[in-house]
Amino acid sequence: MAWDEWEQLKNQAAHKQSARMQLNQLPADGGGGSTPQGDLTVDQKDLAAIGDRAFKLWEDLGRYGRDAWSSSQTAASDLKTQGFTLGGAVDRVQSRWEEQLTSLLDACAHISNHMDFTKKVHQGDEYYIGGQISSISTLDKGFDGGKGH
Repeated sequence: MAWDEWEQLKNQAAHKQSARMQLNQLPADGGGGSTPQGDLTVDQKDLAAIGDRAFKLWEDLGRYGRDAWSSSQTAASDLKTQGFTLGGAVDRVQSRWEEQLTSLLDACAHISNHMDFTKKVHQGDEYYIGGQISSISTLDKGFDGGKGH
């Protein structure tokens, strides 16, 4: 294939690709459907469920995540003693597993603790108005359309 032919094929492919490219975007009027802009909301039950699941995962990983450690170490040691290179590989896999397990345990603990903290910090973010519970976003709406604005 000659160089000129190669360049021609590249140009044709680039032209076809650019002709089909389409960017997804919102209409110029800023619309995006009938869904109004809103606050991200979560209730105490949601936070508690996330925290509980993270804690359960942390417990289970801590309990069962190291079940194969002893047998893996024994196998690695035996293989190394017999001169098999595979022994070092098994040892490395076990070490890497331990690193990853520790990282995952730390992440689960962090999520669980953060959910507990978030629940406590935001416990007072809901207010009773006229016998009904009202969230911050509901209170904000009252100020947005009120008199004097």
